[in-house]
Amino acid sequence: MRQTNSIISCLCCDFSHMKYLKFALLSVIITTFCLSTKPVSAQNISSVNVNNLSDAQVQQMVQQAHAAGLSDNQIVQQAEDKGMSADQGQLLQKRIEALRSSGTSAQTDSDATQSQSRALNYNSTGLNQQKPYSNQADTAPKIFGADLFRNNNLTFEPNLNLATPVNYIVGPSDQLNINVYGNSIVNWKLNVSPEGNINIPGIGIVNVAGKTIEQATALIKSKLAANNYAVGHGTNVQVSLGNIRSIKVILVGEVQKPGSYTLPSLATVFNALYAAGGPTKNGSFRQIEVIRNNRIIRRLDVYDFLVKGEQKDNIGLQDQDIIRIPTYRVRVQMTGEVKTPALFEVLPGETLQDVIGFAGGFTDQAYTALIKVSQISDQQRKITDITEADYKNYIPLRGDIYTVDHILNRFENRVTINGAVFRPGQYELQKGLTLMQLIQKAAGIKEDAFTGLGTITRLNPDNTTGIISFNLKDLINKTIADIPLQREDVISISSIFDLRDKYTVTIKGAIRRGGIFAYADSISVEDLIIKAGGFAEGGSPKRIEVARRVNDSDPNSKSSSVAQVFQVDVNAELDKELVNFRLKPYDIVSVYSLPGYEMQRTVKIDGEVLYPGYYVIKNKNEKISDIVARAGGLSASADVEGGTLKRSNTAILGVDKNKTDTAELARERIARLARLHKTYKDSTNVAEDTTLRNNFVGIDLKRILEKPGSNIDLLVEDGDEIRIPKQQQIVRVNGEVLYPSAVVYTDGKSFKDYVLNAGGFSPEALKRGAYIVYANGTVKGTSKFLFFNTHPKVKPGSEIYVPKKPEPKGDTTGKIIGYTTALASLGAIILGILSLHK
Repeated sequence: MRQTNSIISCLCCDFSHMKYLKFALLSVIITTFCLSTKPVSAQNISSVNVNNLSDAQVQQMVQQAHAAGLSDNQIVQQAEDKGMSADQGQLLQKRIEALRSSGTSAQTDSDATQSQSRALNYNSTGLNQQKPYSNQADTAPKIFGADLFRNNNLTFEPNLNLATPVNYIVGPSDQLNINVYGNSIVNWKLNVSPEGNINIPGIGIVNVAGKTIEQATALIKSKLAANNYAVGHGTNVQVSLGNIRSIKVILVGEVQKPGSYTLPSLATVFNALYAAGGPTKNGSFRQIEVIRNNRIIRRLDVYDFLVKGEQKDNIGLQDQDIIRIPTYRVRVQMTGEVKTPALFEVLPGETLQDVIGFAGGFTDQAYTALIKVSQISDQQRKITDITEADYKNYIPLRGDIYTVDHILNRFENRVTINGAVFRPGQYELQKGLTLMQLIQKAAGIKEDAFTGLGTITRLNPDNTTGIISFNLKDLINKTIADIPLQREDVISISSIFDLRDKYTVTIKGAIRRGGIFAYADSISVEDLIIKAGGFAEGGSPKRIEVARRVNDSDPNSKSSSVAQVFQVDVNAELDKELVNFRLKPYDIVSVYSLPGYEMQRTVKIDGEVLYPGYYVIKNKNEKISDIVARAGGLSASADVEGGTLKRSNTAILGVDKNKTDTAELARERIARLARLHKTYKDSTNVAEDTTLRNNFVGIDLKRILEKPGSNIDLLVEDGDEIRIPKQQQIVRVNGEVLYPSAVVYTDGKSFKDYVLNAGGFSPEALKRGAYIVYANGTVKGTSKFLFFNTHPKVKPGSEIYVPKKPEPKGDTTGKIIGYTTALASLGAIILGILSLHK
């Protein structure tokens, strides 16, 4: 307990700014923790284990929290602020929620404190506004009417601003406002003494206690008239209430919070019930007694308000009235297809029909012809069926459980027609309805209806289905007898389009919008070209091929045809008078380009040339040297050995080849190195990503310009990019070196010298796998002679890359042990053989 006090003392410093109630709550929380667990430090409650707390301790903690106005989250937050771990805080939150869901939470008690405080703080200006009683976790089934006194939006507070009721009974502590106007003018505010008297100036003592406001007004008028006030002869008197007194009422019995309550004198029975939280789960909602002077003066039925909206028994209360809520006598449960399933209290003389009315009546899906009731029969239950005719006669018994079933999901007079009719759907099965009559109801068959065969899916007596076929054409021509229909028959009339694949034709090639089009009877090649938007630029109207399916191919012949091919020449203006070739379903039309038609093809040259830019290829045999010559030749600062040719397949890469700049070149270089490194590590993944492949063709621009037109002088293609950089002065060293960097090129330096300039090889370096990417895009790797690595020559602008050693596969230790064991065994065998020879 000393440690508990020390913890609370410590918390005083941290929470001195908090209200006293919140500090007191935190003290209770820490005290609960300390009493239920091992001693903890005064500064830290991190060792508290929420699992060691009992439900009663957690419940008490929640009670104190709500009394102080704190929420559950604030409880957990304050505990975590003093050292409780987040996991323990979450566990505490779950414990509180579990108590609420199980119905054992202390919320009722804490709310009781709030409600009593609320009731005891009525004053002359009205009720103190606080949150009403909050119900415990919902349980099934709910009691009808229980939510009435737990509703935040319904408080039953008396309206203190209304005119004074004429039947209001005056009592001690009331204030009467007497206003005399006319020939005499005076205004008095007189308090009623504990003896029930008021002292009218100049007139004297008048006893008004126990009189209604109407009777008190008449008495005051008579006193004024007797004292020379010309009441009724030019002088009028008005008497009203000023300050309203408080009264005390007592609530007993099956009430949520029994006790004595201080209420305004205008309060009614509902005001008192709301302040006390309403009846308990065993309390009666229909026979609430108002006891005055030792006799029951009224019985209140809450159902009158809930069902009818009546408050005829919600009478005004007087001082020392007693409201008693007895236990219920008969309560039944209504479940199933009713609008308000719940537990209902039944009074003598009421029937099952009344209970149905309490439940709001049946839902739209209810089976109303019969209700099943589970009754108590001595030591067990029994099921009784109540028909609709007996609802008004059946007297509910205690413990009855009524179940209203839903209607069956089936039809007693339905037939369905689907398919090629104008109005498919469900129809009423009238007496004597036949198939032809149903087709006429469905507005007849469509033009595309398949008249050969229709079906009726019929439900057999055992709920299996059978198929009845009919010839629709014969039925329409009346060559066969009409078919009578039965309940749940489903008639299906197919469309001719449902019985075959959709007919299409295809056009490809030098056409503006090639693709697949719907087939139409008598469609020609010209019609299809028009559907496809006409010829594309360069499209030829001559030698158009039409490929047609064959149905008589010889499967035993290797040379049998698999398609019929026709050649069709059409007019450029698509005039069908010259040629009118009719297509058939699934024909494929191929339109070719004009012979000799060429689209312009461009090559880009960039870098150290006199006129960099785009050049259109003039001849099919134009080469790299020709493009360089057309660009004015190389500039004085050009690095001819670093010239590159980039040839990319844009259809695969999906990139814009017109965006070649310094940043793009850097990205491509990094991607190229990544690809090479990835390829070296795992050769099976070379083709995983085509976007990282090397699109640079290794050319020797120096030799090309020395011998133009030679074999190494490549023909240029559309989209080629030739780049001549400035003279290179650095060498990049990347990969598994200690400090990747760019090193100044020096003639005569070796491969290892540049690696040493980058810090040398790292421990993970794979020296034999090192390679160089030269400025012109070519790559050269390290060769091996005996036990020595021969590295390639380093040139200006090249890049050295040292890969990483591959990860060891398998258990290296196990392999060593295996090798050692094998060697030992081999040695033993050799020794054995040698010993035999001796």
